[in-house]
Amino acid sequence: MLNDRASRLQVMLAGFFICNALIAEFIGVKVFSLEDTLGLAPFNWRLFGQSGSLSFTAGVLVWPVVFIMTDIINEYFGRRGVRTLSWLTVGLILYAFLFAYIAIGLVPAGWWVTVGDASGVPDLQAAFAYVYGQGLWTIAGSVTAFLIGQLIDITVFRQIRLLTGERMIWLRATGSTAISQLVDSFVVLYIAFVIGPQHWPIPQFLAIGTVNYCYKLAAAIALIPLIYIVRDAIERYLGPDLSDRLKSQALG
Repeated sequence: MLNDRASRLQVMLAGFFICNALIAEFIGVKVFSLEDTLGLAPFNWRLFGQSGSLSFTAGVLVWPVVFIMTDIINEYFGRRGVRTLSWLTVGLILYAFLFAYIAIGLVPAGWWVTVGDASGVPDLQAAFAYVYGQGLWTIAGSVTAFLIGQLIDITVFRQIRLLTGERMIWLRATGSTAISQLVDSFVVLYIAFVIGPQHWPIPQFLAIGTVNYCYKLAAAIALIPLIYIVRDAIERYLGPDLSDRLKSQALG
């Protein structure tokens, strides 16, 4: 099967897609300051009676790549290809967290717990549990939002492609991301922090969700050139005949 260029491409895209989604889930526990990272003055946004700085989870570094991969896979392997891969990714994310929780539950070696003391980490077991043991509400919110966002992205991408044909690649890629991430940005926060144990007030939920969405939308727009670069590389790899056949099958 892997002697076929289309099959090799599908395996490579699927592997990269799943890898990035898993990375995003596990590094998402860290929250960073965008202003301090870039050496900028605090932005101090004000929305819905709330204010704050531009702080995001580290997962936002990787999620835009997942959005691009979604659209590329949809372009060549259609709705069914993305839908199947999305469900598989959710299953693998849950599988990964299951074993993270099992690893946390293992009794640590006595010497290992304090081995990081000289580096400022007096209890490696506590640090390990905190980093890898994300709350169940956070995990539930993340995978639910991811799956809903993917299903919306698939549908919107196809509808725009039916209207525009091979023209305006940027529109179907960015348009589908803009709509799907509008839902994703609020679903994850609502499940994890509104109905979850922290019980955020609605104004805080709306303000942080809006800031997160604006970041994702800006990232999607900034990555438009990358979409064309990746697509051009795939076109050269497949050749015009195979490329046209895959895109026709994906649309049909």
